[in-house]
Amino acid sequence: MSKAWILSVDMGYGHQRAAYPLTELNSEGVLTANNDYIESDKERILWRITQSGYETISRMKSIPLIGNSIFGMYDKLQDIAPFYPFNVDEKPNGNVQSAKNLIRMGLCRGILNHVASEDIPIITTHFMPTLAADYNGFKRIYSVITDTDINRVWVSSDPKKSNITFLSPCRHATMRLLKYGVPPENIYITGFPLPKENIGGLDQKILKRDLAARIKKLDPMGKFLKVYKKVLEENLGEIPEKVDRPLTICFMVGGAGAQSDIGINVVKSLKNRIMNGEVRVNLVAGIRENVKDYFKKELKKIGLDSNCLGCLNIIYAKTKMEYFKMFNQELHNTDILWTKPSELSFYTALGIPIIIAPPVGAHEHFNDNWLRHIASGFAQDNPIYTEEWLYYVLESGRYAQAAWDGFMRAPTMGTYRIESIISGELKKAKEGITDAR
Repeated sequence: MSKAWILSVDMGYGHQRAAYPLTELNSEGVLTANNDYIESDKERILWRITQSGYETISRMKSIPLIGNSIFGMYDKLQDIAPFYPFNVDEKPNGNVQSAKNLIRMGLCRGILNHVASEDIPIITTHFMPTLAADYNGFKRIYSVITDTDINRVWVSSDPKKSNITFLSPCRHATMRLLKYGVPPENIYITGFPLPKENIGGLDQKILKRDLAARIKKLDPMGKFLKVYKKVLEENLGEIPEKVDRPLTICFMVGGAGAQSDIGINVVKSLKNRIMNGEVRVNLVAGIRENVKDYFKKELKKIGLDSNCLGCLNIIYAKTKMEYFKMFNQELHNTDILWTKPSELSFYTALGIPIIIAPPVGAHEHFNDNWLRHIASGFAQDNPIYTEEWLYYVLESGRYAQAAWDGFMRAPTMGTYRIESIISGELKKAKEGITDAR
């Protein structure tokens, strides 16, 4: 018997990536509100209008002269107020009313009619199915927050009468929810749901094994290990004397296909080290065939193919669930994750330092700040000169320090905590809201 419905939306990668680790809670897996069980053409049209905006505008951001202006106007619609001073932001904004109107017009009706067939909790990873369930009278609704800060639209018009329990990824998001008027008893700080295959159970066996090897690769001069080896081995176990693989970087392309050119510039700069087997670069195209084809075309121009001595790979799959599985497998041997500060910012909790590509959208600026705050993220320098600045930082041991900081300062066990909450093993009390990481 299923323990909960898992509802997401098919927009970019973030919301479904958050849902992927929770699939064991439902035999049907992840249900996407804008693809599955849509009952009318009207609802399909409403979803198309809702879905098309962000991805289209994200791609337009790269258009010379006008791209940034167009994106800036769109981004104001999802803007997030400054975190300080700690003003009260309980009053609903225009986005809250717009979402409510779309739901009244039939958005999410099909998926809600389906989940009404079994009286079990609903876990959502996007605000639209969350709010739709709440406004339509469902009682046990758990909303997974997918960024470190959020727009008021994630919270219903009257949060004190709402049936939504929020599963927050970090202290910052929790404080914002409180400012929006969500009662403390309706919030748990769980951490972002990370893939179990990269954690290995409550003892974190797999995560600790991977991190021990990663720190060795990220500290070629032994500067970090010289000071912290005893502490590391007390927490991770033995640090290997040698790790028999190249330094490995995963460069991520977002769901809208933006920033692909950065990955090619990284490869150009590291070409000699790639050909010498010193460094491996995984170019992650996700499910975008056009991005995969772009990578292949550009690599050919610079005299490389997508399997150069096993040190240059394109990660591509036809479906998102297949892609997530493939990507999570690659993470075992990934030393540095290069990505815009999307939901992947939370993957630093696996002990992976983040090179931060330029943010796209208001929420990503907050994720950027969070990564810097916990000292596991670095703003990218000029990709054209990657070989120079990457190895400059690498030889200082700073990437190894960042890997350790990510593991220690970002919540790691979100998936297990969410499962425990759904199973009723945790009490809805202060213990949920005071996890400060």
